[in-house]
Amino acid sequence: MAHEHKLAIFRGLVKFKSNTQKIWGVLIFLTIVTAIEVILGILKPEALMGQVLGMKALNWIFIILTIVKAYYITWDFMHMRDELKSLRRMVVWTTIFLILYLIFILLQEGGYVFNVYKDGFIKRDF
Repeated sequence: MAHEHKLAIFRGLVKFKSNTQKIWGVLIFLTIVTAIEVILGILKPEALMGQVLGMKALNWIFIILTIVKAYYITWDFMHMRDELKSLRRMVVWTTIFLILYLIFILLQEGGYVFNVYKDGFIKRDF
């Protein structure tokens, strides 16, 4: 006998009557987040162009919104919420570690390449 999927999102703040309604609700949420990303990408507000931890604040916003979208796609569309706690932790912790590692590589290598092109010489030699 198949079990029913949980029909709420945002930690139970929004509840749905059927799986179809939930799918549409999550899709609308993901569409809104994507629209925000597109609008920010087109407008590129000057207030978000300042440096924060080695990158523009706008880039950090894009990274955070992308992680939010990935979370909801995995959590609701791939039914991760209905899995065992140990499997959820294994997937989430591995993903968080990978994302942090990729952000570190992006900041390290991106900064190095930027300085090479800006100054015209090798700044660090590994």
